[in-house]
Amino acid sequence: MELKQLKSYIAVVECLSFTKAAKKLFLSQPTVSTHIQKLEEELHTRLIKRTTKQIEVTPRGQELYDCACEMLKRWDNLQQHWDSETRKIIRIGASTIPSAYILPQLLPAYGNTHPGTYFSIYQSNSQEIIARMQQGDFDIGLIGMHTHEDSLACIPFYQDRMVIITPVNEYFLSLKQQEPIPLKTLLRSPVILREKRSGSRKSADRFLESLHIQEKDLQVAARINDQEAIKNLVAQGLGISILSECAARNFEQEKRILVFALPEKTAQRSLCVIYPKNDMPHPCLQQFISYVLQYGAE
Repeated sequence: MELKQLKSYIAVVECLSFTKAAKKLFLSQPTVSTHIQKLEEELHTRLIKRTTKQIEVTPRGQELYDCACEMLKRWDNLQQHWDSETRKIIRIGASTIPSAYILPQLLPAYGNTHPGTYFSIYQSNSQEIIARMQQGDFDIGLIGMHTHEDSLACIPFYQDRMVIITPVNEYFLSLKQQEPIPLKTLLRSPVILREKRSGSRKSADRFLESLHIQEKDLQVAARINDQEAIKNLVAQGLGISILSECAARNFEQEKRILVFALPEKTAQRSLCVIYPKNDMPHPCLQQFISYVLQYGAE
């Protein structure tokens, strides 16, 4: 069994046509047919039923297709990983807060002391970064929550805080003057929430649980994935929100929003570095992990 045979087989299954598969792979149709024939001979089973009008994938053929896709994905990941070692390319998966507010400071500083290192960055929510790290899509992940996945090392590197942000108006300015901050009064206002798979949302949920408040008790004005959009909507008066102090800082400095601190026990959260636990990081990646941990310590 050869990789080129599996590539031909995958193309035939996806195109449901030998002719289209051949064009997709820039091969001749007889070559593709030969690849499929050799696979069937080696595996002693019919993979594809051919008729004059169409082709049909057999149940065993579907099993092979699923297996072949996984094998080729692993092969591509291996090649990318080895290429990254050679070219000093580090593939980073980052959740919203690290991507928007940590990496823009961290990467230029690292690049100044480690010339020749390049970065490929993918941004999504924490849960997706964890899932794709397990699939081998990234060398390192920066996320807004702890994970207990057995295959991943998870090390806190930066202490963040959650805060409540509100529009700037007389009502919220008056609440800002009160001691202690009337958090339950604040939460009677319309609330803009992040998506459930984000680390910020999980931290916000922990804060609400500490007040014995459930989502159904809130007046939810909107659910939005984008942190910048949330800040803009709060500044324009749509409602309040619970988000990272890192994300709120620039709008607070520009006096576009008010920021209310949360109780220490529920406000603190760690941003974490994750990477494969059982794989020895190549030297370039080891240097970068050490730098990230040192950055957070400072």
